[in-house]
Amino acid sequence: MMKYSKDHEWIRIDGNKAVIGVSEFAVHQLGDVVFVEIPEIGTEFKQGEPFGNIESVKATSEMLCPVSGKVLSANGDLEDSPELINQDPQGKGWIIEIEMTNRAEVEELLDETAYKQFCDEAGH
Repeated sequence: MMKYSKDHEWIRIDGNKAVIGVSEFAVHQLGDVVFVEIPEIGTEFKQGEPFGNIESVKATSEMLCPVSGKVLSANGDLEDSPELINQDPQGKGWIIEIEMTNRAEVEELLDETAYKQFCDEAGH
């Protein structure tokens, strides 16, 4: 199951685990990604807390955790190849995998249709 935050992160849910990245929409807004700050494994985040930064040729932006959880793994490939986020934001460009601590928070996120509508209405 795929969900989106209004902060332009995506989350792919599998049981109590979730993979998180930035949406294709966000990637188009950022331009070429040149650096990604990734948190350490074992770090815990609450919903809405910054879990790292993404830096592009245009700007540096905080990435906000769409749900609360503990980092299980991080995409080490992004250290040497941050452009994976531009090439495949919802695939090889994933950023972290977490173990969710409050699955009910998923209900606050948008499905793909609602997310697209949110982006359209926001004039994005």
